[in-house]
Amino acid sequence: MAATTLGLCLIARSLPAQTLPLPDQLIPLTSTEGQVLLRDSEALADYVPLTSQFVTQINQAFCGVASMVMVLNALGIPAPLAPQWERGYFTQENIFNEKTEAIIGQDAIARQGLTLAELAGILETYPVSAEIHYGSDVSLDQFRRLIRANLETPGNYVLINYLRRAIGQERGGHISPVAAYDADTDKFLILDVSRYKYPPVWVQAETLWQAINTEDSVSGKTRGFLLIEAR
Repeated sequence: MAATTLGLCLIARSLPAQTLPLPDQLIPLTSTEGQVLLRDSEALADYVPLTSQFVTQINQAFCGVASMVMVLNALGIPAPLAPQWERGYFTQENIFNEKTEAIIGQDAIARQGLTLAELAGILETYPVSAEIHYGSDVSLDQFRRLIRANLETPGNYVLINYLRRAIGQERGGHISPVAAYDADTDKFLILDVSRYKYPPVWVQAETLWQAINTEDSVSGKTRGFLLIEAR
């Protein structure tokens, strides 16, 4: 209980005063109901490590970049020097190098974001395994089971690529970490990296599954999720 309360405080202190309104079917983590769901969650091994590394995307296209930074820091992967802190720590600037540029350049990301395959490719330039699951390839039961199993196990993480408007938000494709699952209500917690826009929210599993089974116009494939662990 103390650990989840600490994580919630880390989120709450960093949220802006104003975010966009949420539809009734989404439950903000900062609400009383959202906190009860976290308290009662059966699968939340990723919650505290991710909230300890929580960042906001630095521009509107860097949701994938911010999400990768959170996961790499949570995994404790050896990081490049962050000059502002004079230590090794992943940031949304130093995550890029010659290997990542060969997959997709920073300028291209700033224009169009990242596909699921590009997200996995950048992560795997580091000592990390990123297993791709496209929405078209998984049933609702598989989706629930795979992500829940990850969230129950320390030391691995989930990044999800979904269509915002399919869950009632504005508007296009988005990437963020998943941090917890509550079996009684069948809801997943998304730690939204666009904190200036939306708070972390609880989403019905079926709704989120439908939101990943939508086409990414850049790749021509469906969206989906990555299961990530250190190699």
